[in-house]
Amino acid sequence: MDYMTGLKRTDYCGTFTAKDCGREVVVAGWVQRQRDLGALIFVDLRDRTGIVQLAFDDTTARDIFDKAFTVRSEFVLMAKGTVRERSSKNMDIPTGEVEIFVSDLRILGKSETPPFEIIENCQTSELTRLKYRYLDLRRPDLQKNILMRHRITKIVRDYFDENGFIEIETPILVKSTPEGARDFLVPSRIHKGSFYALPQSPQLYKQLSMVAGFDRYMQIARCFRDEDLRADRQPEFTQIDIEMSFVEMEDILSLIEGFIKRVFREALGVDISTPLPRLTYQQAMERYGSDKPDTRFAMEITDIGEEVRNCGFGVFTGALEKGGKVAAITAKKAFSVLTRKEIDKLTEMVKGIGAKGLAWARIADDGTIASSFAKFMSEEEMKSIMDKCGAENGDVILIIADKVSTTLSVLGALRNTVAKKLNIIPEDQFNLLWVVEFPFFDWDEDLGQFVAMHHPFTAPLEECLDYLETDKANVRANAYDLVLNGVELASGSIRITDPVLQNRIFSLLGLSEEQAHEKFGFLTDAFQYGAPPHGGIGLGLDRLVMQMLRLDTLRDCIAFPKVQNASEPMTECPSVVDGEQLEMLGIAAVDAEQK
Repeated sequence: MDYMTGLKRTDYCGTFTAKDCGREVVVAGWVQRQRDLGALIFVDLRDRTGIVQLAFDDTTARDIFDKAFTVRSEFVLMAKGTVRERSSKNMDIPTGEVEIFVSDLRILGKSETPPFEIIENCQTSELTRLKYRYLDLRRPDLQKNILMRHRITKIVRDYFDENGFIEIETPILVKSTPEGARDFLVPSRIHKGSFYALPQSPQLYKQLSMVAGFDRYMQIARCFRDEDLRADRQPEFTQIDIEMSFVEMEDILSLIEGFIKRVFREALGVDISTPLPRLTYQQAMERYGSDKPDTRFAMEITDIGEEVRNCGFGVFTGALEKGGKVAAITAKKAFSVLTRKEIDKLTEMVKGIGAKGLAWARIADDGTIASSFAKFMSEEEMKSIMDKCGAENGDVILIIADKVSTTLSVLGALRNTVAKKLNIIPEDQFNLLWVVEFPFFDWDEDLGQFVAMHHPFTAPLEECLDYLETDKANVRANAYDLVLNGVELASGSIRITDPVLQNRIFSLLGLSEEQAHEKFGFLTDAFQYGAPPHGGIGLGLDRLVMQMLRLDTLRDCIAFPKVQNASEPMTECPSVVDGEQLEMLGIAAVDAEQK
């Protein structure tokens, strides 16, 4: 292989235009392909900016021509030459009007035949591509995603710096204080039997930064949660972490709206209209069945309790008698798509997420109604349901009757599924909104008690303080989520800074005074020394990039992601460690087969 002696790159491959003709340049990159036409050889050279064609002909020095003949896909080259107009132009690429006539060629690295072709929209299985992720990342579409992520991250730092924020790094090895998900634990060699945790968020440290007087904190923070993966979740993720002193909720929402407007404009050229719309948690659940509603399409939930309260269908009346809810969504012009077979599939789906069944009515184009419950109804009752649901010929009504929370959440999931089947979700639209006034407590069926819906440092709304002990179900939090197209982008709250109120909340969550002090004493102790009112928010950087680029999975905007079972195919981690390391740490591994 050759050396770079005497050559320094002057330009990137994808930057040349007709204005560069006549310039002598040096480029470097990977071979996309080589075309040998006998007396002519063309090499497409690729770097992260794009492709340029290298040209060799019978006037090229023989040793250079012979070297070009040996070049294969993914060889690493450096080439010196003169930019000239192409005789056969390719307007499908930005550099398609020009080529580089090569006078010096260096082969800096040879390549074996790669396990898949380095092209956009490669159809090779994702598992194979992740095993060779360093090759997968050469593909232009993935490189564009990573480069856009870089650009967005720079906008983050610029915006918050301009607004007076100080970037502070918080520890990665922290005290285990579970915040709703499982911690990743790290054993200590020095303190045998004790463990660090990897932070689920920098929550406590950023609040302590407010006590320390830094006033406005931000961090591009790595966070870790040992929970099951899905398309928009990874065990380690990046958060745009914000905390501010001497503010109320409106200040934080206004700041984040300014950031959203800026990042969409500068990164995508998209103008986001602000202020963003807001829904209370209750409004979001009642209208959309979700605390992260996708508002790009209608199909809102309709309460039909009054219309069926005295009907002859026991499924409906029974749910209402138990204090439950009967509600529906109307799929417009869905008669031909939501066939009986498709409705059977939807019925199985809703049963799988907690519903007892699915009632339905299909209205043909001629007005004929086929329904799972019509025989229990009078004509007047059916008409009142149709009128309440705004149903017309060609529509399909889907109904859930259950306890309130189940009815709403199941209809929310059903709404999204049906919208995808009907293909009515606009792909080129960004619908952002705030969801505010979340419940402070959430009932945990397994534990049989109320737990914090957010973390326990979230402040209740002031008007709810008087019934913290007496009416937990109706206590609302001074908390807010930012939602984009049905995905939670950010979550935050105004924090508790009164030590008495904080200890009161710990007690309501079932922590004794001793347990609260053991877990969070360093925070409540700090509040004894003058804590300013403060609040903050964490925005998921991975999710933001994923949504802005309209990607189907986070893995396409993370350089080295994990797969469904939280492993990394490329390095084959996690992996077994040897006994000597475990002995040094004072721990032993239990064979999974012996459990």
